[in-house]
Amino acid sequence: MTDLIDVRRDLHRHPELGRLERRTTSVLADHLTAAGLSPKVLAGGTGLVCDVGTEGPLVALRADIDALPLQDEKDVPYRSTVDGVCHACGHDVHTTVVLGAGLELAKRELPGRVRLVFQHAEEQMPGGALDVLAEGHLEGVQAIFGLHCDPALEVGRIGLKAGPITAAADAVEVRLTGPGGHTSRPHNTVDLVHALATVATGLPDALSRLVDPRAGMCLVWGKVSAGNARNAIPREGVLEGTLRVLDKAAWQQAPDLVERLVQGLVAPYGARAVVSYERGVPPVVNDPSATTLLGAAVRTALGEAALVPTLQSLGGEDFAWYLDHVPGAMARLGVRPPGAERPLDLHQPLFDVDESAIAVGVRVMVEAALAALGAVL
Repeated sequence: MTDLIDVRRDLHRHPELGRLERRTTSVLADHLTAAGLSPKVLAGGTGLVCDVGTEGPLVALRADIDALPLQDEKDVPYRSTVDGVCHACGHDVHTTVVLGAGLELAKRELPGRVRLVFQHAEEQMPGGALDVLAEGHLEGVQAIFGLHCDPALEVGRIGLKAGPITAAADAVEVRLTGPGGHTSRPHNTVDLVHALATVATGLPDALSRLVDPRAGMCLVWGKVSAGNARNAIPREGVLEGTLRVLDKAAWQQAPDLVERLVQGLVAPYGARAVVSYERGVPPVVNDPSATTLLGAAVRTALGEAALVPTLQSLGGEDFAWYLDHVPGAMARLGVRPPGAERPLDLHQPLFDVDESAIAVGVRVMVEAALAALGAVL
């Protein structure tokens, strides 16, 4: 797998943010074209799809190709050369795995077609999965599979779970406004910072009491902004955060509930509240039949001991949108080096993987594609 490791390191050295992945797209297209395949770049100029095989049933393998706006702090030869951008979520590994699987499948006589989906902008809201769907690239697809790096799992292990495996993740912004005033006379104006603090603490608390705790709804603020002077009540304040939820039904109800609660919390203070609620992704809900098939593929490729159970996480993944249209499953690819006791988590500037995981992922994706072509989900 030396060549694929070189590909992964090249991608790692040259990360690109969502909807800007032009070099990445070009590199992938070159590799696929050199193998005699005919990749098709998506309408926005980044991301691509490529079919292996010419007729028969159609299944898909998906990878995400974008990076994160984080500084790469690793001391390795393949450290990111792009200031403030790095592959801290393992998308370079996902991409290399699906590329490797496609190149291997291209050497075989297939009983159908395998569509390689190299999707852009997974880290953004709205994500690139919606573009892939809008362009019709999942029409006729009978099943779709993907892998995501998991630093908690040792390399050689694959984590799998039927049903929900990730959470919904949405962006919430609450903007409060008032007339402003002097901090000595809060009763003559709208004490905006106090109102903002009430929303910041009261909204997560209220959600925990009004939503079934088993839904796992969690609102965490990442940004608070208000005021410029200690003795002046500001005219505007903003909260920005992420709402995550494990249950799809609760996710569907969340926007109306958040709006109602915010208005109720600020009403006593007279502040005007504008809530901006942006849908991110629903939970990834693995289809039971597709999960069984993928588990069998893991056993065939790696042996019984390689397949391990995994828990639903609060992370978000726009692979979920595909599963609203096509049965499929996402598994977790172990990338922790053997013996490493405290692996670095995803989305950290020092995140890295044991690159032998690439060969593991390729074997699993090849077996999953072949098994799916012979099955009706």
